[in-house]
Amino acid sequence: MADLNVPYIVPTAALVVALALRGPMLWRAGRRDPDVRATVLLLLWAAAVLVVITPINIHRLNVWTGIPNIAAPWAYSFLTAFCATSLTMIMRWREPPSDRRRRRMIAIYWIYAGIIAALWITFLLADVPEPRIYDLDTYYATTPWLREHILLYVVAHAVSSLVSASMLWKWYPEITKGWIKSGVVCLQMGYASGLVFDVAKLIAVGARWSGHDLDALSTKVAPPFALFKAALVALGFIIPQAGPAIQTRIRNGRDYRRLRALWRTVRVTNAAAATARFGVLTPVDLKLMQREQRIHDALRVLAPYFDHTAYQRHYAEAAAEHGEDQARGLAGAVAIHKAVDAYTANAPLSTHDQPPLIGPEVTEYLDTIGKALHRPRLLDRIRQRTTSTESVTVHV
Repeated sequence: MADLNVPYIVPTAALVVALALRGPMLWRAGRRDPDVRATVLLLLWAAAVLVVITPINIHRLNVWTGIPNIAAPWAYSFLTAFCATSLTMIMRWREPPSDRRRRRMIAIYWIYAGIIAALWITFLLADVPEPRIYDLDTYYATTPWLREHILLYVVAHAVSSLVSASMLWKWYPEITKGWIKSGVVCLQMGYASGLVFDVAKLIAVGARWSGHDLDALSTKVAPPFALFKAALVALGFIIPQAGPAIQTRIRNGRDYRRLRALWRTVRVTNAAAATARFGVLTPVDLKLMQREQRIHDALRVLAPYFDHTAYQRHYAEAAAEHGEDQARGLAGAVAIHKAVDAYTANAPLSTHDQPPLIGPEVTEYLDTIGKALHRPRLLDRIRQRTTSTESVTVHV
């Protein structure tokens, strides 16, 4: 049985880890944001379904409770709750808040709550004494009340998948945000997998009604599509929320690393006497903000040593071969190096005709200056060309 549990354990573990790591934070935010709260519930229902339907857990429930096949109403109830939450989540995405949307969402919750109640009633009325771990749906396909029990969850799941896929299909051409598009693609694939699961189950059950044996469709074909659907739908709802945050984190990390060379260049000024010390787990956006602030503080200290006239010459030389941003970065890098050398030599420039601060032509291009500092040969070439031009001008 251990080998048969592996396909269930992998997606289940992924969902449980996602809930453990993100659940508390998402739930706190969900107090203010119902969309986030619904995402947590969606993950919870999906994880609960996968936990319950794992073969070893079905066996444990039978043993612990002493009720054969008790896992069926539990799993199908969580699956039905998952369907209701999926439908309402799509409605939240597609439609702005309104009384009509709220009424429709409440109606969906009541309908699916009624289905969950009916699942428990039909199970309690059915006579299912023989525990079945893998083939419950087909083994009891002709049993009174469990037959209705099976039809309830399969039809509810199929309707949810069809309606969700239809809403997403109509909405997709209107979507402009890339992360939402990616999420919708995952959802569409997930609901398509869910429909394959439903069709396989219905054919297998229908075959039993007509006296035929197509149990393999229910026991072998359908389960992988159910697992695939759970993973894709959960991913589809997570991507639009987690994607932008991950993208921002990556961008901030990239900017933080790019500014490392610039900070190492200007930190000789000791502009920040007392700075907060951040640990490894400190969010990168806070680290980036601190590094940017330190660099700005250092540039204020370097202002008396910064040669604005030389900067303009460096910029003109760089702009002859490079675009605006790169030229600003190269010129700023060369000029800041000279300002640091002047600061180290304690040789401030004359204040005559010199601005009191380093202007936006430098401060607004810190990122490109940081990139330029990683290209010392190019900086040396700009510096040499500027020096040669100055020599020719002086000679003439």
